[in-house]
Amino acid sequence: MPLNDRDYMRPPSAGRPQRYRVYRNIGLNPVMALIIANLMLYLAVAFSGEARYPWGSGEIIGDRFTYYLGLIPYYFPERPWTIVTAMFIHAGFGHLIGNMLVLFFFGNFLVRLVGSGRFLLVYFLGGIAGNALYLLWGEPLSVAVGASGAVYAIAGVLVVLMPRLRVLLWFLFPMPLWVVVLVFFVIWSFIPGVAWQAHIGGLALGLIAGYYFRRRLGGIIYR
Repeated sequence: MPLNDRDYMRPPSAGRPQRYRVYRNIGLNPVMALIIANLMLYLAVAFSGEARYPWGSGEIIGDRFTYYLGLIPYYFPERPWTIVTAMFIHAGFGHLIGNMLVLFFFGNFLVRLVGSGRFLLVYFLGGIAGNALYLLWGEPLSVAVGASGAVYAIAGVLVVLMPRLRVLLWFLFPMPLWVVVLVFFVIWSFIPGVAWQAHIGGLALGLIAGYYFRRRLGGIIYR
């Protein structure tokens, strides 16, 4: 979902115009660092062998990365790190590429608006918020993996800051950002087997962060 290149803006109130600063970063872009980390763990999962692991009162066959790094509510008290590491494990190439494409386009745009530090804070807090809701509402013996909560948090921030930002849905159909996020939230949150809890948690965190940034950095209406 690439962003359109139009960027004309106007302040929402009278007085001296306010614009978000465009932050310039030196070194490795945090978005690319996250994509590389996700890709490396995807390859680790793809090339790891399968084995039997305890699963409640029974056993399950799977790879060790998903079993020990994925979020399993039943085992969370023993593996609290999985509330973070689950964000870097994906269930198949389609799952990975979908999240990474959105992360690349939306993430780079958000970094330019709020800077690397704020971007990373939104990313990880969004992923954690989504995983926390999965712990509350998910099946105890199930595995939640993926960066969807973090990605929805990024989208939520942009929806508040620039709701009318033109986005090419599936690279073809120009639509306002808020419509695209709503469409994808509805579609992907009701597919069987999808952790909709992570989508809700991440999007809610992103919307809250977006309102915070808008008040601290100065409002913008994207036309």
